[in-house]
Amino acid sequence: MNVPEELRYTQEHEWVKLDGNIATVGITDFAQSELGDIVYLEIDTLGAEINSNDVFGTVEAVKTVSDLFMPVNGKVIDVNPSLEDNPEVVNDDPYGEGWIIKVEVSNPSDIDNLMSYEEYKNLIGS
Repeated sequence: MNVPEELRYTQEHEWVKLDGNIATVGITDFAQSELGDIVYLEIDTLGAEINSNDVFGTVEAVKTVSDLFMPVNGKVIDVNPSLEDNPEVVNDDPYGEGWIIKVEVSNPSDIDNLMSYEEYKNLIGS
C-alpha cells in the first residue's frame, strides 16, 4: 500500500498536502482500493467555507457511494477538472493527478491535528 511520508492523513482516509495556506486534498491509495473502480465524484462545494470533518462531496464506485470529509477548516478554491471526465484517475494516481480539491486553509496549524505517515500506516495495518 502506497503511503507517502510527506503527507498528512485523516481517519476517513483523506490525504492532505499543505503548500503555504493552500491544501491539496485527495483520498488515499487504501481508500481507492477499498472502494474499487471509481465511476463518479460529486463535489458541489466550490467556493464554500467548510469545517473540518464536514462532508465536502461524495465518491461513487461500482460497489458503493462514500462521503468525502474535509480534513481542515477552509474554503474550497478548486476542484480537479479532469475528474469529471476521468474519475478513474483517482484509482490510477490517488496522490498525483487524482487529487480532488484545493482548499484555502483558515489556520495552517490545523494540519498538526492530522495523522502522520506512521500513524496512518498503523491505522490501515500496513
